[in-house]
Amino acid sequence: MTAPETLHRIPVHPWRWLPWLILSQLLVALLWWRFGWAWGLPLLLASHALFVVPVFLPNSRFYAPVLSRLPAQTVWLTIDDGPSDDTLAILDLLDRYDAKASFFMVGERAAARPDLVREVLRRGHSLGNHSHSHPQARFWALGPGQLAAEIGHCQQVLGELAGSAPRWYRSVVGMTNPFVAPALKRHGLTRVGWSARGYDGVNCTPESVLARIAPDLAPGAIVLLHEGAAHGHNLAIIEAVLQQLQARGLRARLPQATA
Repeated sequence: MTAPETLHRIPVHPWRWLPWLILSQLLVALLWWRFGWAWGLPLLLASHALFVVPVFLPNSRFYAPVLSRLPAQTVWLTIDDGPSDDTLAILDLLDRYDAKASFFMVGERAAARPDLVREVLRRGHSLGNHSHSHPQARFWALGPGQLAAEIGHCQQVLGELAGSAPRWYRSVVGMTNPFVAPALKRHGLTRVGWSARGYDGVNCTPESVLARIAPDLAPGAIVLLHEGAAHGHNLAIIEAVLQQLQARGLRARLPQATA
């Protein structure tokens, strides 16, 4: 496997997008002044789109590096939104299939259920930062101060419970705006995306989720899963994924860097 340090893609230049933004707007202003609104307005909209669209692309590297696959023969199971009432049952499932996973936890929920956080670690799994309050409707629009607080507070909670702070981070709903990277650099966090997703965090059936995930279950896959969703199918979905991995001779293991 590739050396562990290559997995940790911490932002080096978190504000690298800013000069391009300034340059693009100066160019738009120049062309608007030279050719009028018929040219200026479409160029203004296009230039803004170039900086807005990457926010909503979970594996886009425009604002921060992202790890979306592993250079490995194993599969990385990542479970978002816990801890929850599902956590213990999920841990039992993982034990039954001799599988390991990373739990990307919400800071407030972890602080409220520290026993579950410790049990996850006791059973040999790892933690990831998934924000402090999981503001999914507005996470993409948070400013630098709010984003720094969301990531920093979660990092503090998980670090105190685990004894060491997480090294992995996942944006809420995969959205990464321009102000995420500075916080990642400050805390030494690597942003984690995914290569297999079944949309199990919203209303769904286990069959439909598995149909979407199964084609992408291959060596090196990073699988996005959830716990505690209102639809109540997360346990069945996780077990179906584990069965698929077993049938294909694939093993769910942690990245070497955190094992």
